[in-house]
Amino acid sequence: MTRMLIAVAIASAVLAGCSGGGDQPEGSGTEDVPFSTSGWRTDFSNHSVPLEEFVGGGPPKDGIPSIDDPKFVPVAVADELLAAREPVAVVELGEAARAYPLQILTWHEIVNDEIAGEPVAVTYCPLCNSTVAFRREVDGEPVEFGTTGMLRSSDLVMYDRETESWWQQITAEAVVGELTGTKLEVLPSQILSWQGFRRAHPGGTVLSRDTGFDRDYGSNPYAAYDSDPDSQPFLLDGKPDRSLPPKERVAAIQTGEGSAVVYPFSRLKEEAPINDEIDGEPAVVFFDPDVSSALDSPLISAGRRVGAAAVFERVAGQRTLSFEPGPGPGALRDSQTNSTWDMSGRATAGPLKGTRLRQIPHDDQFWFALAAFFDDAEIRR
Repeated sequence: MTRMLIAVAIASAVLAGCSGGGDQPEGSGTEDVPFSTSGWRTDFSNHSVPLEEFVGGGPPKDGIPSIDDPKFVPVAVADELLAAREPVAVVELGEAARAYPLQILTWHEIVNDEIAGEPVAVTYCPLCNSTVAFRREVDGEPVEFGTTGMLRSSDLVMYDRETESWWQQITAEAVVGELTGTKLEVLPSQILSWQGFRRAHPGGTVLSRDTGFDRDYGSNPYAAYDSDPDSQPFLLDGKPDRSLPPKERVAAIQTGEGSAVVYPFSRLKEEAPINDEIDGEPAVVFFDPDVSSALDSPLISAGRRVGAAAVFERVAGQRTLSFEPGPGPGALRDSQTNSTWDMSGRATAGPLKGTRLRQIPHDDQFWFALAAFFDDAEIRR
């Protein structure tokens, strides 16, 4: 992260921590709130986590603007702006496949979208490297999300614009306000390299740089943030769990309230694909080593290779499959039919050509973030 950004964020955090009670509060139940509530309609008397855990991240409410009217371009147009190894977040619903380049998400963190008629939010927290997509509906009604400007354990805290309740991005749960305890449905998503998306979804669409905001898309305001996996996460309250290096990337699958199964990238680089069982069901973890970091080089296109994972049910019809490395870069092969598969879980050749594996919701994130929110994390080394 640049020194300027760190200085601004730390100064803002200090101001936020010192200003509780200094302003006339606008939210409800603000007598003991340890930060300024000016400009909020939130019911701060209703919360499931200690309010002391929230820290100002620098920008104010909506200072990092969500994209609320996203525009999309075809693959051929986006190809002129994206490098082959650049990371894109991918969401598929119905027949639609959409890519959200991290070079754009880094500057906005939230995209309020609609895919195949479904209200969807695609979110990215650079400090945790966590990408979460969810159905943005509460009680059957669509809601729109913005950024609070606050962090909790370095993770993005969102708010809905209807009740101004605060939501934790990693868990997709409301933790402050009227909707406290409400959870959103997490949708399967994955990180692919741009070349991987282009190959798997030539008819897909890509989030456009035409966002209505003037940002230096393609540059990385968090340069060198993940260069050292042992370094202290920014604005993390307390010491990170050292079961793994704090910024080791992991493929994380939530298996219950506060529990998750975790596959460190250090293992995936050596052993993927990994045939396993999750909650007693056959699963496979794919890994593409040829995906760049969005948090390394000042230019995202020049980021070092860190890889990306994908998790699927390893079942096709009535047949349970087992996988092994396949012919060619990034290809995989099942032992039962010798069909070839790609990182999107699609059989590209062989007897099962055209078959799709069912995606299991997971996230590629830093270990410290997963450990902060999931007390019962099983690391499968």
